[in-house]
Amino acid sequence: MEKTKLFMDTVVSIQVVTRKSKNESEAAIDRAFEAFRKVEHACSRFSLDSELMEACGQIQTTIPVSPFLFEPLKFALEVAKWTNGIFDPTVGKAMEDHGFNQHYLTGKAIQSSSSISATYQDIVLNEQERTLFLQKPLVIDLGGVAKGFAIDLAAHELREFEGFVVNAGGDLYAGGVDEKGGKWSIGIQHPEHKEQIIQTVEISNEAVCTSGSYERKSALKNGVHHIIDPRSKQSPNEWISCSVIAPYAMMADAFSTASFLLGLDRGRTIIEQLDLRGILITSDLQIYRVGSI
Repeated sequence: MEKTKLFMDTVVSIQVVTRKSKNESEAAIDRAFEAFRKVEHACSRFSLDSELMEACGQIQTTIPVSPFLFEPLKFALEVAKWTNGIFDPTVGKAMEDHGFNQHYLTGKAIQSSSSISATYQDIVLNEQERTLFLQKPLVIDLGGVAKGFAIDLAAHELREFEGFVVNAGGDLYAGGVDEKGGKWSIGIQHPEHKEQIIQTVEISNEAVCTSGSYERKSALKNGVHHIIDPRSKQSPNEWISCSVIAPYAMMADAFSTASFLLGLDRGRTIIEQLDLRGILITSDLQIYRVGSI
């Protein structure tokens, strides 16, 4: 059984392998899609009424936040510390300035006020109270973690099935076994020829997420795509595609972006340090495999 819906400007496909009844299967799939709806409402940078954007409007004020915002933001801040700020969720204003600020359904654009000097260190989370405090005007972008977080929540709703795949525009989690009882065979898209597969991996109970420069490009500035270095406000281009295989999707999502931002040497190193696997492709289509692929 397979169903699709649109969330986060992405076609989300859920496929299950099961002996359960159609009604049972559909109920679980609907719960999985509901996870995407909740995360989108909490984490969207493109809707002024999202929990994220309402929070960004409250500077130097302690506010409670839901788990659907708190958990991905907490992880984004951990990755920011791990990468010394090259992965920084306060890159949202730079994203807006380069034209990545339109809602995919309404077409409405958002322009926010922000401090030029704001960094992830200006975001203060209190884990005990589950609150957020922003020290400066800033715009949080959770594009490197929110989709992965939603995939993980959806996968949790599907764990009762013999096998399943939650695929959000190529970022996915594959659980259990496929229709033949084996591991899931996942194709990595060729960065220059969308209809072609450049590499195939076999996984079970793992996630694969890809960050690439070829999908979303700035309409305002040549050479800029949706992965932006928070320091230079420009896009790195040593890699054209970074795919990371990890135990869960939020980790794969974040570190595919982080490895892209870190460049040729450090990008590979961080994947090795975390004992993850990766398929990294340079702008001249040279393929680097990290870990046992």
